[in-house]
Amino acid sequence: MGNPPSISLFFPAWNEEDYVERSVMRALDVLPRLTNDFEIIVVNDASTDRTQEICERLAARIPQFRFITHPVNLKLGGAMRTGLSASTKDVVVYSDIDLPFDLKELERALHLMNYLEADMICAFRFDRTSEGPKRIAYSFAYNLLIRTLFGVHMKDINFSFKVMHRRVLEAVELNSQGSFIDAELVVKAIHQGFKVFQMGVDYFPRTRGISTLSSPTVILKMVRELTRLYPETRWPQAAKRPVRLPPSVAPLHGGARDREKTRGHG
Repeated sequence: MGNPPSISLFFPAWNEEDYVERSVMRALDVLPRLTNDFEIIVVNDASTDRTQEICERLAARIPQFRFITHPVNLKLGGAMRTGLSASTKDVVVYSDIDLPFDLKELERALHLMNYLEADMICAFRFDRTSEGPKRIAYSFAYNLLIRTLFGVHMKDINFSFKVMHRRVLEAVELNSQGSFIDAELVVKAIHQGFKVFQMGVDYFPRTRGISTLSSPTVILKMVRELTRLYPETRWPQAAKRPVRLPPSVAPLHGGARDREKTRGHG
């Protein structure tokens, strides 16, 4: 059996003061059991609460932790593209910062990736009844739309637990600014020949703060982006370069000097 892969785990964060430290500490409990080479990254998407302050405090005492601050809010797509670009390890893991699954599931995902010789593992939720009928209906319709338009058989394409080899990021160029980015990433990976598999996990809904991802405004933006990016997502070309940081963020790597803030997310 070979050496365990190095791991980058990143969390997008907008006004997540209730979750930042909890999630980083949880990652520090899990990741050392899986590898001796890892990093934890928070992308602070111009938060207006104490997210920046908490990140600065964590970075001062945890060598494996760093954060990147957007001077202006770039929405989920921008935060994800920043996190993917900033990740430096062999395997890159993306999660919402409220950890809607048990992070210990990462061990199973890595095992499946190795056993199936997969390039990407995408999780889906076993039971979503706690979300309520409206959000379940939105999700069902969106997943059906993605399956129909792009010919990919994914159960829960926007769920925020994705594990991927660096080679995927080096081949796929992402352009979504909003929540369509999950579908863009998975669809382009599949259509460029990467092996993508799914695994089910127990789902734990958010207990603090407010999620905006099921609001009508966000859903409308997702549909508009889907329409705009449909041709390049359905028939992607191999990227000539790795995922790029948005131009306005390139040099902003964690620390007290990165304290510019504005507002908005979703």
